[in-house]
Amino acid sequence: MSNPWIKEFWRVAALGLLALAIGLIINQVLASLWFATTAYLAWHVYNLYRLEQWIIKRQTTSPPDAKGIWGEVFYHIYKLQRRNRKRKKKLTNMLARFQESTSAMPDATLVLNAENEIEWFNKAAIMLLGLNKIQDAGQRIDNLVRTPAFVNYLMRGNFRRPLEIFSPENRNIRLSINIVGYGKSKKLMIVRDVTRLHQLENMRRDFVANVSHELKTPLTVINGYLENLMDAGDENTSQWYGVLDQMHQQSERMAQIVNDLLLLSRLETDDDSQSRDPVAVPALITAIVEDLNSLINEKQQTVEMDCDFDLWLQGNEKELYSAFSNLIVNAVKYTPEKGKITLRWQLKGGQPYFEVNDSGIGIAPEHIPRLTERFYRVDKGRSRDQGGTGLGLAIVKHVMIRHNAKLMISSEPGKGSSFRCAFAPDRILMKQAGQVQSLQSG
Repeated sequence: MSNPWIKEFWRVAALGLLALAIGLIINQVLASLWFATTAYLAWHVYNLYRLEQWIIKRQTTSPPDAKGIWGEVFYHIYKLQRRNRKRKKKLTNMLARFQESTSAMPDATLVLNAENEIEWFNKAAIMLLGLNKIQDAGQRIDNLVRTPAFVNYLMRGNFRRPLEIFSPENRNIRLSINIVGYGKSKKLMIVRDVTRLHQLENMRRDFVANVSHELKTPLTVINGYLENLMDAGDENTSQWYGVLDQMHQQSERMAQIVNDLLLLSRLETDDDSQSRDPVAVPALITAIVEDLNSLINEKQQTVEMDCDFDLWLQGNEKELYSAFSNLIVNAVKYTPEKGKITLRWQLKGGQPYFEVNDSGIGIAPEHIPRLTERFYRVDKGRSRDQGGTGLGLAIVKHVMIRHNAKLMISSEPGKGSSFRCAFAPDRILMKQAGQVQSLQSG
C-alpha cells in the first residue's frame, strides 16, 4: 500500500508547478501562486468543516467521500469509531450481565464513589438496607444508614475486618458489612444477612456455658469424695489408692476444662471489653513466675525477666493474668529440663508488648495458624501427659481481642517458640514519681 503523504506531496508539487506555469504565461507569477495556495487552504478548511459536521451530527455511519489525504483521515476515524462501538457494545453487555448477576444475589451490593455516594445498588440492598431505587441513587450512604458504628467504620477507612450491625429496616436482622476499595477511590460494599449464623453462634455459646456450669457441681462433689477416700488411709482404701489417685487426676483435669470453658464463655459474651483499669504488668509477671517456682526448680530451668517496671497497662487485670499465665505455663511445661525461658515486657516503637521465648521443642509451621483453636493439639498424647486442656491459647486470643491487641506466634522445631502480645499505644501507662499516668494525658 502506497504512502498517502507521498501522493499528497506530489499533488502539492503539481499544483505549485501548474500555478507557476500559468503565472509565467499571464506574467502574474505571485498572483497565480497566491491563488493556488488559497485554493489549497480552502480545500483543507472545507474538509475540516465536513469532518466537524460528521462527528457532531453523526447522520450516517459511513464517512464523507474525500480525495487525497482527507480520504485517509476520514477512513481511519471511521475505523476507530467502529472499533469503539464494538468495545462499547461489549462493555455494555458485560455491565448488563454483571448487574443481572448481582441483582440475583442474596447479598446486598453497592458501588460507592470517593465521596461515599451511591452509584449503583441491587435489589437485596432495598430489602436489607431499606434503600429507594429512585430517590437514593447519588445519596451519601452514611446519610441513609445512620448507625453510629457504621458511620465511624466508614470514616476510619480501615476495612480489614467486617462490621456487624442491625438492619435499619428490622432490628431482628443482623448484617455483616464488607467494604473493598477498587479503581480510582471507588468502593464495593457487600452486605450479608448473618442473623442465622449469629443465632447459631449464640446457641453454641449458651450450650457450652450451660453444660460447663452443670458439670461444675457434680465434678466438685466427685473430687471431694475422692479426696476423702484417699485421705482415709484405712485397709479398704489403701489397696485402691492408685486407682483413686488416677480418678482424682482425671476429675481435676475435667474440672480445669470446665473452668476454662466457663472463662471462654464469659470472654465471648461479657460486654466489659473496654475495661481500662491500671495494671502493674511487671508485678503480674513476677507473681505468675513465683507461683510456678516449684515446677521451674524441679525442671532446673532458667527464667530471665526483662521488664520495664515503670511501664504499666490499661486493661482488665484478671483477664491479663489469665492470658500471661497460660503463655508462661506452656513455656515451662514444654521446655525440657535445664532449658531457658525469657520473659519480656518492654516498649518498642511506641507499642507495649509482652513476649515469652523458650528453648522448648518448637512447633511445625503447619500447626501455627490453628494453635488458638479450641482443643487443637499439636501432639495429642504429649499434651494430655502435660495436663493441658487445649484451651489456653484460645483464652489468650480472646483476651487479646478484648484488649485490642494482637497475638503473634513464631516457632521452629527443635529451637523453641516465641509468643508476643502487642498492645495499642493508647493503653500505655507510665509510673513516674509514684504516680501512674497515661502518655496521652502526660
